[in-house]
Amino acid sequence: MIRNHNSSYDLYQSFDQSTNRANTASLKYDGRLEMFGKAEIAPLWVADMDFSAPLAVTQALVDRANHPVYGYTLYPNSLYEALIDWLKRRHSWQIKHEWVVLCPGVVSSLHAAVMTFTEPGESVIIQPPIYAPFFSAVTNTGRQIIENPLHLKNGRYTIDFDHLEQCAKHARLLLFCSPHNPVGRVWSKLELGHLLDIARKYNLIIFSDEIHSDLIYSENKHHMLAMLAGESVDVITAVAPSKTFNIPGLNLAALVVSDKKRRASIIRTLEISHVSAANPFSIVAFEAAYREGETWLNALIIYLGDTRDYVEKYLATYLPVIRLIKPEGTYLLWLDCRELGMSDSQLNHFFVHDANVGMSPGILFGKEGSRFMRMNIGFPRSVIRKALDNIKIAGDRIKATINKN
Repeated sequence: MIRNHNSSYDLYQSFDQSTNRANTASLKYDGRLEMFGKAEIAPLWVADMDFSAPLAVTQALVDRANHPVYGYTLYPNSLYEALIDWLKRRHSWQIKHEWVVLCPGVVSSLHAAVMTFTEPGESVIIQPPIYAPFFSAVTNTGRQIIENPLHLKNGRYTIDFDHLEQCAKHARLLLFCSPHNPVGRVWSKLELGHLLDIARKYNLIIFSDEIHSDLIYSENKHHMLAMLAGESVDVITAVAPSKTFNIPGLNLAALVVSDKKRRASIIRTLEISHVSAANPFSIVAFEAAYREGETWLNALIIYLGDTRDYVEKYLATYLPVIRLIKPEGTYLLWLDCRELGMSDSQLNHFFVHDANVGMSPGILFGKEGSRFMRMNIGFPRSVIRKALDNIKIAGDRIKATINKN
């Protein structure tokens, strides 16, 4: 935790402040009744945070709103420069302006990549448990899924490279998640090198979703896959300020594609779909976040790390039957609930109806997520503390009932 009283400390403390998001058409809050069957529940599910965006972003949006004409909008050169400067400063990755393809978001980009680089009936590799749109991007476009499940051993997930190599013999494209959602792995340079060796050997194209790459805890380091690959492997990288600066509703992401032919192909797919992300608000927010949001982000990562560690200690002390798969990045926690001895439906009922906590059931991320839950910790710590207390009380109540009977 930040100890000294300075601007960073003030920023850290600001994350303790609550913001009422109800009745703002928020999916996380105003979608609770449809999702959980009850409107009053701690909504630790959708992957956005309850923290106010950096002040520079809010001010940029206000300034743009004060101009009363909101017409068709171009992507200014300054936007590209902001992204290029960010990747160089934050990740030591030097990219070129012409490599950048702007798009509405990663989910639409996943679909575009599958349609661009594979034909109907061809196979695409995914690595479950994985964010659900990785499945639908393949099935919705008439392609076949090849699963290369991650291995969980001693509380940590790894890639089964021997199995991946067998999969690569029968596929054209790998949809890769780095850092991984939902298990929170930040892949090591050695692991990424092994991945690239397989891709190189079998001419495998990789779509690398790296939108959580700025949310890395201090003991870990993120490596941009395309930077490691150079020109030896076709890597399409997806990045965005959406998760980093809590502006996902503004729908603007970027694909970085160094290969001219690959870039032209995916641009053509996006154009055929008439997909555009150019609106006056997403553009100014994107640029302001990357130019002026770094101090805010540094404080956020410390705050999230403290919350992660708080959850780990709480579970170990009061709820040892729920085990945290400690994340190396992201604000999403992967909870191993198998020792509770419940089915997926029973588990969901326990959290929703007994504990009044709404999380994402692990089964949504593939069968490998069965009896796990994904928990969003992007909240003031008081919200997380209350949710954990509710889970503990609900568990104690069930144990008391069992002992009584």
